[in-house]
Amino acid sequence: MQADLIITNALIVDGSGGAPVRGNLAIQDQRILAVGEFQPPAGANTRDAGGKVLAPGFIDSHTHDDGYLLAHPDMTPKVSQGITTVVTGNCGISLAPLVRDAVPQPLDLLGPPGLFRFATFADWVAHLQAQPAATNVIALVGHTTLRVAVMDDTARAATPREREAMAGLLDEAMRAGAFGVSTGTFYPPAAAAPTDEIIDVCAPLAGRGAIYATHLRDEADHIVPAMEEALEIGRATGARVVFSHHKLAGERNHGRSRETLELITRAAARQPVCLDCHPYPATSTMLRLDRARLASRTLITWSKGYPAATGRDFSEVQAELGLDDEAALARLAPAGAIYFLMSPDDVTRIFQHPLTMVGSDGLPFDPHPHPRQWGTFTRVLRRLVREEGTLSLPAAIHRMTGLAASQYGLADRGLLKAGHYADLVLLDPDTVADLATFAEPVRRSEGIEAVWVNGTLVWNGRAASGARPGQVLRPAGARAAA
Repeated sequence: MQADLIITNALIVDGSGGAPVRGNLAIQDQRILAVGEFQPPAGANTRDAGGKVLAPGFIDSHTHDDGYLLAHPDMTPKVSQGITTVVTGNCGISLAPLVRDAVPQPLDLLGPPGLFRFATFADWVAHLQAQPAATNVIALVGHTTLRVAVMDDTARAATPREREAMAGLLDEAMRAGAFGVSTGTFYPPAAAAPTDEIIDVCAPLAGRGAIYATHLRDEADHIVPAMEEALEIGRATGARVVFSHHKLAGERNHGRSRETLELITRAAARQPVCLDCHPYPATSTMLRLDRARLASRTLITWSKGYPAATGRDFSEVQAELGLDDEAALARLAPAGAIYFLMSPDDVTRIFQHPLTMVGSDGLPFDPHPHPRQWGTFTRVLRRLVREEGTLSLPAAIHRMTGLAASQYGLADRGLLKAGHYADLVLLDPDTVADLATFAEPVRRSEGIEAVWVNGTLVWNGRAASGARPGQVLRPAGARAAA
């Protein structure tokens, strides 16, 4: 056996959900050469895992890392918690295709305006291929980005010509390697888009086994009609529906996850559907009055109108300014916020659903970010697995790896299996934990001892290695870009 590295004496959790087994794993030329009980040859380059858990690298099913991959390619917030692949372009917003000096909210959540410099999706992909990051990328293209690129006024439905132009840009993105499209009709630039516009724009998804990921129009009182709209779009386009960061917002909707999860279960019997979630009772996005009024607490993550508000409660800042909530929001805007508006019981119930993947939904450029950017995956392992027993360790790792790989159509990732790419994480199940908190959100996790992407070490347990072996992944059967 000729191997670049053999990891020995590991507790192998292979990503399938099956029981852990003791064994070794050999890596050669980016891929797993062998896994199981075998004797390493004399003189082989080995690493003793010390009986700790070796698992597939985690797949972050929901990120806004489009610009972060370019600005901070070491991807420390992600690799430090075991993530080896990120899904970008969620909630209707992607960095490409768009060239703008100034962008409307929520596009600004992806980073500074100078990052919006790619006229085509292929240009962005080519840049990432030429200057790769530490993690792999599964790319979606945002419907809101397409609207901003094509329309002179996003406060209305798109005309037939504008729909055709957006569909053309989406087709180009699919040929360049996009896995599908995302929508964010919750946000102003896409709120006026009717269902038929989205179906028209998404016509290029047909026959491609594509993804339709959606931040629903409403995650509060009218969540069920919003979910039914998404399922209709999935049926019309033949795409797999991904319900992004599934939640029930506002106290009056707490407990309704029973209803929404049953809807997903029924739908899954008729069409491809799944969901992602993060293990926190708070969400984060642009500062909005409707969210602030629903939330039990609102924490400001950044503010251009009143920078002194960053990291403080909205109610405290409002009292300091002596303004009502509407005037205070106008004074802070544009701004971002964390909203405490979910029930922990709903979060737990959502994680118990067999189609739930793990997605951080972090906003990496926020000065005081939600802790999910740094601690989502290790929080699942600490809280839901070790402390609460909501999930077994194999079940949790399956949701982070094999399940996500299957839903996104990755044939050779997400499992520890000979021939698969060597995306790996070595962790201590007794100590793995998130350290990021709402008060101190930029803190690295502990218990992640090593992370490999395509067979190359990117995290050594203390710091990023500096290696950037990430690949821009392509859907199975994707046509080459013209």
